[in-house]
Amino acid sequence: MFGRFWREYLKGQTPKLAFAAILMVIEGSTLGALSYMLKPVFDLVFVQGREDAIVWVGIGIFMLFLIRAVTGIAQRVIMTRIATTTSTTMQSNLLRHVLTLDASFFQKMPPGTLISRVNSDANATQGIWSALILGAGRDLVALVSLFAVAVSVDPFWTLLAMAGTPLLIAPNLILQRYLRKKSARLRDLAAARTTRLDETFHGIGPVKLNGLEGYQSDRFSRLTSDYVTARIKASAGSAMLPGLIDLAVGLGFFCVLYFGGRDIIAGTKTVGDFMAFFSAMTLAFQPLRRLGGLVGTWQKAAASLERVFGLFDTRPVVAAPASQPQIPDLPDTTIRFEDVHLSYDDAKVLRGIDFVAEAGKVTALVGPSGAGKSTIFNVLTRLVEPSAGEVSIGGKNLRDIEIGGLRAMISVVSQDALLFDETIRENIVLGRKDVSEEALRRAMDAAFVSDFVDTFPDGLSTMVGPRGSSLSGGQRQRIVIARAILRDTPILLLDEATSALDTAVEQKVQEGIRTLSRDRTVLVIAHRLSTIVNADRIVAVEQGRVVETGRHEELLAKKGLYAHLQSRLEE
Repeated sequence: MFGRFWREYLKGQTPKLAFAAILMVIEGSTLGALSYMLKPVFDLVFVQGREDAIVWVGIGIFMLFLIRAVTGIAQRVIMTRIATTTSTTMQSNLLRHVLTLDASFFQKMPPGTLISRVNSDANATQGIWSALILGAGRDLVALVSLFAVAVSVDPFWTLLAMAGTPLLIAPNLILQRYLRKKSARLRDLAAARTTRLDETFHGIGPVKLNGLEGYQSDRFSRLTSDYVTARIKASAGSAMLPGLIDLAVGLGFFCVLYFGGRDIIAGTKTVGDFMAFFSAMTLAFQPLRRLGGLVGTWQKAAASLERVFGLFDTRPVVAAPASQPQIPDLPDTTIRFEDVHLSYDDAKVLRGIDFVAEAGKVTALVGPSGAGKSTIFNVLTRLVEPSAGEVSIGGKNLRDIEIGGLRAMISVVSQDALLFDETIRENIVLGRKDVSEEALRRAMDAAFVSDFVDTFPDGLSTMVGPRGSSLSGGQRQRIVIARAILRDTPILLLDEATSALDTAVEQKVQEGIRTLSRDRTVLVIAHRLSTIVNADRIVAVEQGRVVETGRHEELLAKKGLYAHLQSRLEE
């Protein structure tokens, strides 16, 4: 896992990492040099009273601190740059990958969980390099240099100082497994909290209208309580190893003081020897504690990387679109569904759909809620893949058409009227740079967007708010229709496209849609009679099957499903 992270994100940073490693070695080794300098301080200055040694010993100690400061600042800046670059690159790559996944994936994965994976889990990789490499690298070098000083003073004292080390082995192995489990639990709870907030704020209207403020707050509070409990347990586990290190170091100090003190009294060791050794062991105490605490950081990073790479390893059923999709060269745009089946888990949605939407004509899909009409649109745009049957355009199977090229042929206007928190202009052009002001104005006029945009002080630069919340439902719908008109594609899918419009505006927009529909293949889902009566063909769908096809008058005469639906509309 960490090897994969290195190959995919750090290999190109090798020169910078090598330079930072050199600086870390220098910074870490200064602690060893500092502890060694205490020997002449005590032996030459304090014991022998040599004034000439004060200056050069003092300058030596000052230079060590200067070197430590410069190398510490430089390598921290380098490592911060590497850590930030790799984590943000991973976030961008993860979002790009997630956007290639199928609609069925997003039906199972809550938005809050995805936000947590892309934002928090990927960002947690910064902890690997700021703590594990930056901290562990420096502290390991410091420990090596300090133990070198200790061994040079007295190898036996060094062994005594390490007397408690064997006590750490078994607890360390147990703690690593415990912390990995708790870290994964924390990430799951963090994702659940983000999901709860996303759903609450997204559904703020129903929350207020149904008096659910307390209900939603209580649900979030329960998740927060679970998160706090898990956090405390994880923190306790992370703190346990440094605590055990304290006990081991305390035992080592006792042994050194007991036997070392006897050597000094006997005259076999000097006070400078003891102070150099004691300082080396004292300075080694904090690096040891930090390294013990890094066990928790390591496990948290491992848990995050498991989740991130698990998402990277999720593969779409439908191949991702090309970066520059091209509309395929087809003889016409006749759409044909032949015995198409589709299920969501165990729920059968389409049960052998058969119909033809002729090129250049309007085909309407009608049926009760849950009949499978919107699923037909999803199959046609390959948001989902049917389990059986064939769908073709111009006689070519959809699977043989590059997905980006397929979607470049189709404009969709749905009843959701999804807008982004951008300007009105951006919500119509959607990032296109080749749109002229004249083409934009024609699309706005055809969808009657100009009627209200021209009344806004900022005009096309007006921000629409989150999900278009600053606009009315009808205004949002007209912007989406203008977007479809501007795309000017050979196939148009309308899913309750005028559902949010009043009767007067609907009549105007229908005129624009009729203009847009000329020489195009149009598939429309609608319940309003005004949308259906002029269709060239009507396909009545019930329980995932086509039960009737024909024109308005023909289907009324049959007195079947379509006639029943129309009678309900007229009631």
